[in-house]
Amino acid sequence: MSQYHENSSKPTASDHDVIMRGRRLLDITGVKQVESFDNEEFLLETVMGFLAIKGQNLQMKNLDVDKGIVSIKGKIFDLVYLDDQHGEKAKGLFSKLFR
Repeated sequence: MSQYHENSSKPTASDHDVIMRGRRLLDITGVKQVESFDNEEFLLETVMGFLAIKGQNLQMKNLDVDKGIVSIKGKIFDLVYLDDQHGEKAKGLFSKLFR
């Protein structure tokens, strides 16, 4: 896991953290854009790729576009990064989201 964590005393614009509290609250930094969301799924573009969040009764609690911070509350079921390694799985999710 150390390959993904860089030690630096100074935060940069490319910092990305996902903090979950009790499976009911997510604080995410490094968000470039909120692509889509509803009460069951959020799709966020982060500095480390697209992040899909699935759950129940999901609501955006806080959005700070300038700082790249998003807070989501609700029951969290799934967090998935969509990148080239997921290939067809990512395409399938995008097609479901944009029907």
